[in-house]
Amino acid sequence: MQVISVNVGLPREVFWKGKTVTTGIFKEPVEGRVMMRSLNLDGDRQADLNVHGGKNKAVYAYPFEHYDYWRRKLPDIDLPWGMFGENFTTVGLLEDEINIGDRFQIGSAEIMVTQPRMPCYKLGIKFGRADIVKQFLDSRLTGFYFSVLQEGKIGKGDTLELISRDSNNVTIADITRLYAHETEDLELLHRVIQVAALPVDWRDYFQQKIEKLNR
Repeated sequence: MQVISVNVGLPREVFWKGKTVTTGIFKEPVEGRVMMRSLNLDGDRQADLNVHGGKNKAVYAYPFEHYDYWRRKLPDIDLPWGMFGENFTTVGLLEDEINIGDRFQIGSAEIMVTQPRMPCYKLGIKFGRADIVKQFLDSRLTGFYFSVLQEGKIGKGDTLELISRDSNNVTIADITRLYAHETEDLELLHRVIQVAALPVDWRDYFQQKIEKLNR
């Protein structure tokens, strides 16, 4: 498990569908060691803090393995590392293999998996096509967010060493499946709301799902 590219970027203004929008989705690879702090990497910022950033979304990772899928799907679009707005382009970490709450050591930092990425219209801005948002969610290739438990310096080529695995065994893929595809798995829903590492708004959402299914 390794980071093959570290990508950062500051918010910029772009023109989209007749109006000016500020977005931090444009990330570019950087060399050398970068300080990873509790809210983001040095040199990186989010534009709309109501839906992006914060301690539960400090660092966004997207698997290298998914790029081949998108190159086949979108052959006319250049896909450099960071194209999906990710801070880490990773290898060896897939959504159906890592649990919410899994903890990793990377460089001198410690991070924890918190949630999948749910796309917004700004992904459409990055790709220059609004339909990418639906394609992204339908693909289930969402990537995932980390919170930063211990700040430290990280860099391209660093390995991610698993420190502890969350015993609830709820994967990133499980959350995406429950949210966007299958909603009637009560056993899984009950496990999900027990995962302390999953942000409260997600757990509240799934608790409401349980209550509706039990009516």
